[in-house]
Amino acid sequence: MNDNAEQQPRIVAPSYPQAQLAKAFVTALTHEDPDTRRRAEARGQRWRMVLSAMAAGRLSVGSRTPVEGLAPWVTLEVVRGGFATGTASAEGPLQPHEFEAAHLFEVPAERRALFAYCLTEPGLAWLWARLDNGGYEVGVPEEAALLTVAWLVRHGETDAALGLVAELEPFADRLRFLPRPADGPTPPATVAVHRRTVSDAVDTLVRRRPHTAVETQREALAVWQPFGDELLAHWLRTAPDGRILTRVPDAGWLEQGEALLGRYRRLAAEHTRCTKHRDPKENLGILRGALEEIVAGRPLEARRLGLLRHAAQSMVRRRGLPGSAPHTALRRRQAEQAALPSHHALAQLMLRRLAVLPQETGINDVPALLAVVTEEESRETGLPTGAVVPAAIRQVVEAALSAPLGTLVERGVVPSAEVLAELVPQLVAATAHAYDDETLRALMAANYRAFRRRRSLLLLDLEQQVRVEELPWVRAVSRQRSAGLGGPDGEGALSVLRRLGELAVQAFPGTLLPNPLVREFGVLERECGLGAPFVEELAADIFMGTFSPKFLRAARIAAELLGGTLYERYYSIDYAAIRNLAIIETAAALTSSTGARTSPGFARLCAERAGTASRSWSAAANGTVIEQAQILTTHNLATLVHRVGIAPRPGWADLAHRCFATVCRLTARVHHNPRPLGTIKDAAYAWRQMVFHLSLCPPQEQGRVIAGLNEEAARHPAHVATRLAPALAGLALVAEGGTFDRDGTADAGRARRLVGWSTDGHWMR
Repeated sequence: MNDNAEQQPRIVAPSYPQAQLAKAFVTALTHEDPDTRRRAEARGQRWRMVLSAMAAGRLSVGSRTPVEGLAPWVTLEVVRGGFATGTASAEGPLQPHEFEAAHLFEVPAERRALFAYCLTEPGLAWLWARLDNGGYEVGVPEEAALLTVAWLVRHGETDAALGLVAELEPFADRLRFLPRPADGPTPPATVAVHRRTVSDAVDTLVRRRPHTAVETQREALAVWQPFGDELLAHWLRTAPDGRILTRVPDAGWLEQGEALLGRYRRLAAEHTRCTKHRDPKENLGILRGALEEIVAGRPLEARRLGLLRHAAQSMVRRRGLPGSAPHTALRRRQAEQAALPSHHALAQLMLRRLAVLPQETGINDVPALLAVVTEEESRETGLPTGAVVPAAIRQVVEAALSAPLGTLVERGVVPSAEVLAELVPQLVAATAHAYDDETLRALMAANYRAFRRRRSLLLLDLEQQVRVEELPWVRAVSRQRSAGLGGPDGEGALSVLRRLGELAVQAFPGTLLPNPLVREFGVLERECGLGAPFVEELAADIFMGTFSPKFLRAARIAAELLGGTLYERYYSIDYAAIRNLAIIETAAALTSSTGARTSPGFARLCAERAGTASRSWSAAANGTVIEQAQILTTHNLATLVHRVGIAPRPGWADLAHRCFATVCRLTARVHHNPRPLGTIKDAAYAWRQMVFHLSLCPPQEQGRVIAGLNEEAARHPAHVATRLAPALAGLALVAEGGTFDRDGTADAGRARRLVGWSTDGHWMR
C-alpha cells in the first residue's frame, strides 16, 4: 500500500442516495399499505434534500462538518448510510411548545425573541423553575442549552454562562434551544432500564385495529350459523320423508317464513362483515332464496328445487339435524369460541390500565397489568370476568418492562446485542459525567440520552464522531464533574463497564459487539481513565486503508493476554513483533509535534497478512484487511478481559461451546443460499470468538472442548458437518502443535483456517 495515497480524501459519489431515492419512490407508488406509502414519501423527500445539497455544494459528505454554516456540535438530520440532509434536527417550523412559550412570555413567535427573553430576569426564573421541578424534556441536545445557562447563572458561573451564550447566539434565530415541557421529572436510570416506555406501549395498542378475518369468523359463528340452523329447521318441517317440500307449506309455515326473512334483512343490515350468506350458490343463500320465492307465491323450478334439497341434505350430513346431540355440541363449542373477547377489546382494557401510570417511564410491575379481567372491569367494559390477556398484547406490555439489563436479557425483552446497545445509554447517562448538584446531574443525564439518539455521520479520513463532551453546554459545566462518581447505587464507571461487558459477552456469544455499544464502552472507559482502547467495526466500502493508533494499542493489549496461546498459533500471529511495533510507534508519536493520526505500521501488517498489498481497491479486499485488524485486536474481547477485568459466568469453556452453536446455526443458512458470503462472514466472526474463549481455558480443558465441538457438529445436518469439517480439523491440528501453511491450509487442504472475507471465492460455499 502507498501511505501517501491512503491519505488522499475520497469523494463520495451520489449513486447511493440516488438508489435510495428510487427505492423510496417505488415504495411510495406501489405499496399496499397507506402508512408505508406515506413514510416512503417522506423518506424520499429527505433523500431529495441530500442530493440537492450535494449538487449545490452545500454538503461535504464524509466531513465532520458536512453542512455549510453549522458547527460540529449541531445535531444534524441524518438518513440511512450516514448522509446529512443539510438541515439541523433543531431547526424548522416552531414547535407547539414554542408558540405557547411566546404567548406566555408576550414576545413575538420567533426563536431569537424566545432566546433573548430567557436571558432576562423573568426568563431565567422560568428556566430555574423547570430545573427545580424537572418539568422539561430534552428531545435534541440543543434543548438543554438554555437550561444550562440558567444553572450557571444561579451558581455564580457568570463567565461560563456568558461564554456559552456567545457560542449559541449566532444560531439563536435558527435552532431550538428552548426545553420542551413535561409533566414531571424523568426517574433516574439506576439499576432498572426499559426498552419501551408506557407511552410507547399505549401508541402500539392504539394502532391496533379489530382483525378483519377474526371478526368476520366471529360474526359467522355468532350470527349466521345459528340463523342458518333456523332456516334449515324451517325447511325440514316440509320434509316428513326426508325430501324438502314433500308436504305443501301451510299458512303458519309461510307466516313464520316471512318472519325469518324479515329477521334476515335486519341481521344483514346490522352485521356486515361476513358476506357469504349473500352468495346465491352457498347453502344459506340457496335456502334463503328459495324461501323468498315460496313466500312470494311463486312455485320453485325443478332445478331450484333440486339445489334446495341438495343444500339441506349436505348441511344435515355435515353437522347433523338441528337439535340433535352432535349438532348441539358443535354449536355450543362455536358459541363459546365466538363469545371469547376480541384482542381489540382486551387492548382497550389494557389502555385503561396503562392510562394511570407515568407515561415516559417503563413498567415496574408487569404481572399486575397482565392479570385477568376483574369483576369491576367486567361491569365497566362488558368483558367476561376471568378473561386472559392474549399473548399479542402481553408482548407489547412486557416490552416496556423496567428491570435490570440482565433481567431484560433473560426474559427476551433484549434479544440481541444491537438492542442491548440501545438501552445502555440509560445506564451510562446516570454513570458518566457525574455531577454533585442534583439538578445539573438530571439535566446532563437528559442531555446525554438525547445526544445518544443522534445518528452517526458517514465520515472519511479517520474523522471521529462528535463526542458529548464537545457540546458547548457540556463543556461549560465540565468543572462541575465529580470524577469517578456516579452510576447505579453509587456504582463507579468501571463497575458499570465491567458489568455491561460481561453481560454482552455472556448473553450474546458469537456476536460482534455493535458499534453503538462500543461507543458507550468508550464513554465509560474515558470516565474511569483506564487507557483501554475500544475499536469500532469499520465499513469495507469506505475503508481508506488506514487505522487510528488505538488499533495498535488494542493489538498490544491482546498480545499481553494471548501471547503463546492457541489463539496466537491458530491465526499465525507474532504478538512479540506487535509489541515491538507498538513501542516504536509510541516513541515516534512522542517525538512528533503533531502526534499520530494513523498507525502506518499496523496498516501495513494487516495488509500483508491479508495478502492485499499489491491488489487494486475493492470492498472484498478492504474486508480482508479489516478482518485481520479484528483478529489482531480480538475486536475488544482482550481489552474487556485484560483491562476491564470481565469474568463471564459460567466460564470460558461454556462460552466457547455457545459460540460454536452460533457457528453451526449460521453455517446451516449457507445451504442453498444464493448469496452466502455475509452469513459466512458472521460465522467466521463467531468462530474467532470461540477460539478466543477456548484460548483462555486451561490446556487440559481445551482438548475436551474441541472433542465436544466435533460431537456437536455431528448432531447437525450433514451439510453443516461437512462444511465445518476442514475448520474443525484445522483447530485440532493447531491444538496438537501443528501449523497452517501461508495460505491457511494444512494436510493437503483437508484442514483450513476459518476466516470470513475472501477475494476469490470462499471454500465454505
